[in-house]
Amino acid sequence: MEPRLGLHELVHVFSFLEARDLLCAAQVDKVWNEVSRTKELWRQLCLRRWSSCKDSQITLGTQTWKQYYLCRSELEFRMESGRPEKDFVCKVIAGHKGEIGEVAYISTNEYRFDGQAKSVVCTVSSDGTVRAWDLHEGTEIWSSPPQPAALVNLVAYPRLQLVVTVDERGLIKVWEAENGWESASFCLPTHSSALEACDHTEGPVLLVACADGVLYTLTVPRLQLLSRVSVSPNLPTSLLCSPDRQWVFALTQNSDLGPKVFHTRSLLCLSDDVRPVSTTLPIWLTSRACWAPSEAARLVVMHRNDNGIQLVVTTCELRAKKSRDGVDILVQQIASFVLSDTMMPPHLMKGHSSQVILLVSGSELVLFTIHGLQLAAFQDHQKPITSMWVDQSRVITSSFDLSLRVYMWNKDNTFPVLKSCYLLLGGSHRWASGFTHVESDSMSIVGVEARSVGTSILRSYYFQVQQG
Repeated sequence: MEPRLGLHELVHVFSFLEARDLLCAAQVDKVWNEVSRTKELWRQLCLRRWSSCKDSQITLGTQTWKQYYLCRSELEFRMESGRPEKDFVCKVIAGHKGEIGEVAYISTNEYRFDGQAKSVVCTVSSDGTVRAWDLHEGTEIWSSPPQPAALVNLVAYPRLQLVVTVDERGLIKVWEAENGWESASFCLPTHSSALEACDHTEGPVLLVACADGVLYTLTVPRLQLLSRVSVSPNLPTSLLCSPDRQWVFALTQNSDLGPKVFHTRSLLCLSDDVRPVSTTLPIWLTSRACWAPSEAARLVVMHRNDNGIQLVVTTCELRAKKSRDGVDILVQQIASFVLSDTMMPPHLMKGHSSQVILLVSGSELVLFTIHGLQLAAFQDHQKPITSMWVDQSRVITSSFDLSLRVYMWNKDNTFPVLKSCYLLLGGSHRWASGFTHVESDSMSIVGVEARSVGTSILRSYYFQVQQG
């Protein structure tokens, strides 16, 4: 009789198997079935397949690691297939009496399959209200009372369950996401050009750029003023916070002034006689920028070259170095390339991983490496692309052609490869003028559909899996 492997030896052998092989091994006999259900085997499979996730970032709830693996794999299959009714349910959600200016998820972006997860977004509108919506049920959760002026922007703090809005006059308010109660307010001297949520290690803050070129840093949730810094006098500024929350990039589009980078910590405790730690990048006529999401502080900037004619994409890395006087900012350029003259100037720009840049020019989506190698180009839309969502799993674009296009990443190659998968269609062109925004979380996609009568609706696509 041949010797049989003990339980510990079987667990070691099974640790080299993939999920499909483990499921087959479970059919052999009672012992193999028991070993194939070992918690540690499925935990390692999860961490190996979704290497970007740390153990602490995976929310099991009442599930086992095996159930989590199977449910998430099924969800990814459905997200990639996109079959109506089979893979997702589409809901039309109406309620605003004006145009929706912005949409943001307030629910945490967790892969959770124990029945407790819920996709919730908040919206602001020209009708002066902020509202919360359940995308699974397709229903309104709450609506604020109409505000004195149209609401134009919002940012969300999912961890704190808070939403911050600003109206066209510069009045900022904090709302509790659970019930819509107003909890704080702050009035700017003029209207805002940008809001940026920053969940800093020393406490969450709100970064606000005024139309007069001043950057305000406020505490969250009380909206107490921490600092006020002039960035570009009398010019509207946009803001980008780095993935590690240690840097704030302030950009004034197409200005002769170079864009600035601030060390976030220096904005949190500023006094009248202490200047913030910042540096001005030696580039001009900057039009777009993004951070590489897989790096702590890798910044990609699109700007004109020295003669102001050609568009250049420059990538640099930032580092803080302690000095006798405090902190110095070190900027190192690591890549740069010139965009082709035949390409219409891009109006959207996003980063993926550490090496890939996505540019949208008209109705075309083009992928480059930071060194200028073109990886792919897609022309799936018939009309201009209006917004783009990018995460580790997929890319979603919205367009005036009343469709959303879903792409999925394949990371088996040297550089991530993007595959065009399917279209999600909106309503009739008789009633709608196209999608203006798109956002997504782990379970759903939501688009803002502009109506021809001057209002907007939400169109949600909710992907469901069998609970483990």
